[in-house]
Amino acid sequence: MMERKTKISAENGKQELVITREFDLPLELLFKAYVEPEIVEQWMGTKVLKLENKKHGAYLFETSDPKGNVAFLASGVIHDFVPDEKITRTFEMENTPFAPQLEFLTFEKLTDHTSKLTMHVVYKSVALRDQLLQLPFAQGISMAHDRLESLFNNLNK
Repeated sequence: MMERKTKISAENGKQELVITREFDLPLELLFKAYVEPEIVEQWMGTKVLKLENKKHGAYLFETSDPKGNVAFLASGVIHDFVPDEKITRTFEMENTPFAPQLEFLTFEKLTDHTSKLTMHVVYKSVALRDQLLQLPFAQGISMAHDRLESLFNNLNK
């Protein structure tokens, strides 16, 4: 199996984790993938009902099953928004027992053609974080990031 490009670091006994990924994409494109609804929809496989990219803005994502039933609703508030640099937001899965989490996304230019995303995620408790880590979370986020990267690579061909 290929090593996942998306790295997740979770220290024991802490209620946070750090997700890092280097992309073969210029910084502007990587940032765009997080703020343009039609691009978010493609790599996240969800419908973007609302995405207000500004301080105090809100977002709402909805994912349906093949029959059209809503399977997943995610929402949050954006606390800080600096283009091509950072997004600080809450993330909440509606209709689940999970408490909201706080996400600090930092976007960094490495070269003209590569960039890095660091997501620092803080959970309400250590137990909650560990519970979420039991889900196929790492695999899911890695696959989504792979889709994000190939989306742009295909556009540029």
